[in-house]
Amino acid sequence: MHNREVEEMLRRYRPAAPRPELRTVVMKTGDSGVAARQPQQERANVMKHHTITGGGGVQLHLVETGDPSGRPILFIHGFSQCWLAWSRQLNSDLAARYRLVAMDMRGHGLSEKPRDGYGESRLWADDVDAVIRTLKLDHPVLCGWSYGPLVMLDYVRHYGEEAVGGMNFVDGMTKLGSEEANSVITPEFFSLVPGFFSADVEESVRSLRSLVQMCFTQELSAEDLYLMLGYNLSVPPYVRQALLSRSVDNDDLLPTIRKPVLIVHGAQDANLKPAIVDQHKAGLAHAQVQMMPNVGHGPFWDDAVAFNGHCGPFANVSRYRPFQASRAPAPGTAQSIFAVRCASYSVRIRVVRCRAP
Repeated sequence: MHNREVEEMLRRYRPAAPRPELRTVVMKTGDSGVAARQPQQERANVMKHHTITGGGGVQLHLVETGDPSGRPILFIHGFSQCWLAWSRQLNSDLAARYRLVAMDMRGHGLSEKPRDGYGESRLWADDVDAVIRTLKLDHPVLCGWSYGPLVMLDYVRHYGEEAVGGMNFVDGMTKLGSEEANSVITPEFFSLVPGFFSADVEESVRSLRSLVQMCFTQELSAEDLYLMLGYNLSVPPYVRQALLSRSVDNDDLLPTIRKPVLIVHGAQDANLKPAIVDQHKAGLAHAQVQMMPNVGHGPFWDDAVAFNGHCGPFANVSRYRPFQASRAPAPGTAQSIFAVRCASYSVRIRVVRCRAP
């Protein structure tokens, strides 16, 4: 099956909402944000499909749902995935309170797939900036899965963090192309890489099918498995190779981040070792950490209810700055300040015992 055929299938596919009383209504918009078709006047889970111009003029596909006046959450998927990875968030109770936006990264899903430009940090940053500006997202929480945090940090490197409310690292990577970066990637993932780069369809399918199955502890239905395999295959091999060929290290950025950070990691992740969480915590002293038991690399799918239960309250917390410090806080101090400041807004979070500043 050619990539064009797979893309056409993705255009026609619309995931069913898990709640039978809700119905999805599709709306398509362009850069102007003007809807081409109005939804019917009834209670519905509206899915707006946008096409906007990203870095270097690349056309990016986005999906939006939820409360237009709610706190924005921008979901950024992982390597060789697409916006459909977040369907258990877009079609959840989160939509009743938050403005949910999921982007197809350049080279993925229904976004444009140029032959080059994947190694340029500025272009990735421009893509995220274009989403925030074009959709007028008011201090969104950036929620990135796996490869997604690399793109989030590309944005922070070039645009800073002033325009965002917070960052959610979901089984995420923050660096690539070094011995330290490779040390937290499992051998099982590395064994699949040749197939990711292969132009041979059978070899590519074998590797991508294994990748999909490695991402989750929950057994996938046939429908989910082949849907996921389909949008993985819609990403050309040259895109997959370019993504994994980047050499980038964002450790220098982590200690500079002052907005709230949530690290969510599946305790049974088969792609990334638990040591990656320790690497992140070393640079993000004020981050909240949620190790989710009995889930794998995709906690938002394996246990969507629990994941959404972390995601929503964190979006509320991100309305407020966690702390202002003229110097780097001592280990543990930032979490204490974060808890005290948020308490005045009646936000329920776990208080961590730590020494005074």
